[in-house]
Amino acid sequence: MLKINNPTREEWPSVIARPTQQLEDIEVTVSEIFQDVRNNGDLAVKKYTAIFDGVELNDMYVSKKEREFAEANLSDNFKSAILKAKQNIEKFHVSQKSNFKIIETVIGVKCWQEKKPIQKIGLYIPGGTAPLFSTVLMLAIPAQIAGCQDIVLCSPPDKNGKIADEIIYAAQLCGCTKVLKVGGIQAVAGMTFGTKQIPKVYKIFGPGNQFVTVAKQLSTKYGMAIDMPAGPSELLIIADDSANPKYVASDLLSQAEHGADSQVILVANSMNFIDCVEKEIYLQLARLPRRDIARKSINNSKLILCNDMDTSLDLVNSYGPEHLIICTENNDFYVNGIINAGSVFIGDYSPESAGDYATGTNHTLPTNGFSKAYSGVNLDSFTKSITFQEISKQGLINIGETIEILLLLTTRKHMAENHKLSEIIAKKLAGTCFFKPEI
Repeated sequence: MLKINNPTREEWPSVIARPTQQLEDIEVTVSEIFQDVRNNGDLAVKKYTAIFDGVELNDMYVSKKEREFAEANLSDNFKSAILKAKQNIEKFHVSQKSNFKIIETVIGVKCWQEKKPIQKIGLYIPGGTAPLFSTVLMLAIPAQIAGCQDIVLCSPPDKNGKIADEIIYAAQLCGCTKVLKVGGIQAVAGMTFGTKQIPKVYKIFGPGNQFVTVAKQLSTKYGMAIDMPAGPSELLIIADDSANPKYVASDLLSQAEHGADSQVILVANSMNFIDCVEKEIYLQLARLPRRDIARKSINNSKLILCNDMDTSLDLVNSYGPEHLIICTENNDFYVNGIINAGSVFIGDYSPESAGDYATGTNHTLPTNGFSKAYSGVNLDSFTKSITFQEISKQGLINIGETIEILLLLTTRKHMAENHKLSEIIAKKLAGTCFFKPEI
């Protein structure tokens, strides 16, 4: 693994660079597929499903028979575990509900803000080597709590034209109204434009590879809202000699095996500790069922020595990790100082996988440094706010003069700038009363 010894701040951009493809190359492919789906609808979607997923489908919908089979095919232990996770996720997201408060800004002028559910949402759930059934829970549960009317789920089929039983079951359990066997760029395009089989939605949620991430970003040019640019998964651990090297190595590997394009980083203040972690990584890697994928991800990973606490904190904030684990003698220093991260795990006994499945927090998080400006998915992600104002007769009297003055100023400025009014006309306008309510 790549070891870096106390990099200078000038070196940070290259040190913390993500292993991504050239954006320009991806955008060309995504744009072409978008236009094809826009023009040809389901025919284009089916064409790209055949190309990318290796299967030809007439009907993209998951059938009633497939839903029944999925439920019967899963073990009771799995069903029990997923129900427990569901309960924890519900508990955490219900706690995010807030009641609106009426504010009287001046006597007779009442203002308030109410949150309303987004009616139609789309969920993108990656398939691949490890179907993300947990992501169904993380997205569909808060959507239900928020009161979203239509919850459309898209997930890529395998070569047999099926999506994972776990995904189907989770979708049923969490109230998804439509489940479709379609993935990748074509799924995002389908939900953006709408086709005969794929409903058009108002906002798209869910992680994906670099192509899906760019597709979501492109969809915004066509009026679509998205949760965030969520791409390949990443983890940064900041640790010192007080941490357990076995635990740290295990956490790094648990994220590395998500995908070949995942990135894991360790920042530590001791080269001896870094060496211990590296040794442990390779010992544990040999025993992993998904070691081939994890090994590719490890090639994108870095072990960084940083002796100074303030500098290491700045480095973490510059990277803005999706997941951050803190295992040090002074956890509070980092907890209080972190400003850019998707989700934070504190202490030896808070593995990242716990947040992925069971704690109740949401694991749909900003990647690629977007935690500097984006939050992870939460209940508010599925709502929009509408402002209201109610003005009494006395209230209108109280703010009438303010309206008149500001309206006059705005109108005069607009007219003078855009219609080149003469100074004489502008002066005459100054004596004009635009707003005198007859009360």
